[in-house]
Amino acid sequence: MARAHEPTVPTGPRDAPLIPEAVRSEFARERIYLDTATMALPPRRTVAALEDELARFASGCSDALGFDDAVADSRHRYARLVGVDPSWVAVGAQVSSFVGLVATSLPPGSEVLTAEGDFTSVLFPFHAQERRSVRVREVPLDRLADAVTADTSLVAVSSVQSADGRTADLDGLLEVTDGTDTRILLDTTQSTGWFPLDASRFDYTTGGGYKWLLAPRGTAFFTVRPELVEDLLPVAAGWYAGEDRWTSVYGTPLRLAHDARRFDISPAWHAWVGQAPSLELLLEVGTDALHAHAVGLARRFQEAVGLPVSDSAIVAMLADDEVPARLERARIAAATRAGRLRLAFHVSTTEEEVDRAAEALVGHVHA
Repeated sequence: MARAHEPTVPTGPRDAPLIPEAVRSEFARERIYLDTATMALPPRRTVAALEDELARFASGCSDALGFDDAVADSRHRYARLVGVDPSWVAVGAQVSSFVGLVATSLPPGSEVLTAEGDFTSVLFPFHAQERRSVRVREVPLDRLADAVTADTSLVAVSSVQSADGRTADLDGLLEVTDGTDTRILLDTTQSTGWFPLDASRFDYTTGGGYKWLLAPRGTAFFTVRPELVEDLLPVAAGWYAGEDRWTSVYGTPLRLAHDARRFDISPAWHAWVGQAPSLELLLEVGTDALHAHAVGLARRFQEAVGLPVSDSAIVAMLADDEVPARLERARIAAATRAGRLRLAFHVSTTEEEVDRAAEALVGHVHA
C-alpha cells in the first residue's frame, strides 16, 4: 500500500459505473484492449490534440515556444495526480535517465537494495556504477523492507512489478527507513494512473507516461524532495534545465533552475501535446475511482476464471497452448511477460469486455 487511506474496491456487479459515460466514450478501440501495461490506449481528446498539432507541423505553422504550454500543463497535472507541488517535478523522455541521475549521484561505496527480477531500467543504472564501488544487493520483493540495514544508502524498486503486477510493501519500506539516512526511489511506471500513490512520501519517484498515463511514448516524470535537489548532480543538464530556458540557450555561466526543473530533459514535443489531455482525463475521473475501477475489474476476471484475487490492476497467469489462438479469435490485446500471460485493466476497460475475456480464457489459465 502507498498510503494509509486505501480506497474501497468493489467486486461483482455494480449499481453505477465508476467511470462516467463521457469518459468511456473517449476510447475508440477495435478490440478488447487489456495491454495498457505495455502501451497506452489513448483517449479521443489526445488523438485530436496530436492530429491538430501534426497539421500545424505539416503546414509549417508549429511554434517551438508553444510546446512549452503542453509541457507546463503536463507538469502541473501530473503534480496534482501524485500529490506534490509542481516545483518537485522534472520532465524527460524515459525512466532510466532519471534512475541514472540518482545512481551517478550516489557516493562511492554506497549500497543499493533492489528487488529480484525488477524491470531493468530500475536495476541497470545502479549495476553500471560498480566501477565506482557502488554495491547492488537484490532480494525477493516480499523481503525488501526486512532487508534494509544501516549500510543501505538507497532502496530502488518498482511500486508495481511490470512482470506480474505485484505491489511493493511501501508502507513497510517507509516505516523501516523513517529517521534513517536510507532513501527510497520508486519507479511508478506501472502504478501512477490507477494506483493512488502519494509521491510526497518518497525521496524520489519516476515513471513513464506511455502506459497508464495514456500518452504517446516519449514522456516521463521525476519527483524529488526539495531538500534533496542539491544532492543530485544534473549530469544531463541542457538548455531546457535553465531557470529561464529561452535565455539559457547559448553560453555560460551555468544558470540552472532552482527547483526540480534543473533536471528537465529537452522534451519530445509532440509526445507532450498528447500527454497533457490524457492527464486531464485521468484527473477528471480521480485516483480513487481509477483504482477501484481497475482493481474491481481485475478481481471480476480473476473470480470468473478461478484465479486468486489480488489488489492489482495487472493480472499474470500461466496459460496453455490454446491461449494465443483464443486471444486472436476473441480479438483481445494482451502480452506475455516472464513466461506468463499478462492482462491489464484500466479506465478504458468495461465489465462486458472483462466478461468476454473471461469466457475466452476460462479453463485455459491458472495461477
